[in-house]
Amino acid sequence: MTEAATRDNASYAGQPVVELERDGVRYTLLGTAHVSKASIDAVNAAIDSGRFDAVAVELDEQRHKALTQPDALAQLDLVKVIREKKVAPFAANLALAAYQRRLAEQLGIEPGAELKAAATEAVARGLSLQLIDRDVGITFRRILQGLSWWDRAKLIGSVASGLFDREDVSEADIERLKEGDMLESSFGEFARETPTLYASLIDERDRYMAAKLRERGDGAKHVLAVVGAGHLKGMAKYLAEEQRAPQALTEELVQVRQKRNIPWITLTLMVLICSGIAWGYFHGGRDLGRDLLLQWVAWTGGLAALGALLARGHVLSILAAAIAAPLKPFRPGLPPGMFSALAEVHLRKPAYPDFLALRDDAQTLAGWYRNRVCRVVLVFLLSNIGSAVGVWISGASILGRLIH
Repeated sequence: MTEAATRDNASYAGQPVVELERDGVRYTLLGTAHVSKASIDAVNAAIDSGRFDAVAVELDEQRHKALTQPDALAQLDLVKVIREKKVAPFAANLALAAYQRRLAEQLGIEPGAELKAAATEAVARGLSLQLIDRDVGITFRRILQGLSWWDRAKLIGSVASGLFDREDVSEADIERLKEGDMLESSFGEFARETPTLYASLIDERDRYMAAKLRERGDGAKHVLAVVGAGHLKGMAKYLAEEQRAPQALTEELVQVRQKRNIPWITLTLMVLICSGIAWGYFHGGRDLGRDLLLQWVAWTGGLAALGALLARGHVLSILAAAIAAPLKPFRPGLPPGMFSALAEVHLRKPAYPDFLALRDDAQTLAGWYRNRVCRVVLVFLLSNIGSAVGVWISGASILGRLIH
């Protein structure tokens, strides 16, 4: 294994390059800026040189499809997304797409165009192509599991604000993007202020992509890896120094910590509700017990229904939220938003034009209400938020009655 060498090479349009060799394979890491024409020129020059027999790019399968297949979103199975509890990562992807579209409109270049050029040109020339980045949904879930509930709220707020921000991206942010990472930039200032988020967003992906490069089984001897400049230093370090088996490392870095098998919060709520009803019947009579139960149903079901209503969901979607929310303690792991969203997607099935317009509509609040795909996401999110608020309000009220 040879030591990595970093250089700015004129043949790469002045973009930073790290070259190293390991296990008989020579790796050329080309650091790019995701909003730079020079990076596209560097990619084309590198592949045109004929030196490489394989190309790797900083993309996962989902982002690759989004860049190279304009109608990929039209093939999305929204029901599957809801059933597999992937609505939150899907919403994060919409935020990223909206941010990229703003950049494209402002700068006149599609963010990630150099990655698209690398992937497209590699296929056109019959070179082996490898997508080495970790699935963005897994990255998002690993980020969330490492944050406190308050930091999660701030992160979600940061992503949501980016969705509807119509101001131009600042020059400072553009310069940071040229040196950094698209996902990090889309999370805004919060990413730069949160070390835990940085670890999952940048460092883990450096390790993952370096390991994916070592996993190659196509017999390539000279690999061109096109990655954002912000990943260059970390990837070079892990590619040169990491001793663990690459497959074991990538498997570890895609693991998402499962929730505890014992849902203590849910069990506590069930005990609280049952205790309140029992206390009402034995000490306050049937009327008090019934009042406590109705209070739970009214707050949880009412606020979940209000959330679906604010999302302008179908009347039956609103009803589904109202029915599902009070039953939450008795069906752990199934949020009320799942039922209201499934009702919405069946009652107002998104059409092909909704998927095609998704990236544009995701940039405005009006677009979220106009686009049926976005509205399903809104119904899911606002129903769950309403239900969660109702749980705490009614739980506190019932506890207050029990104490007094």
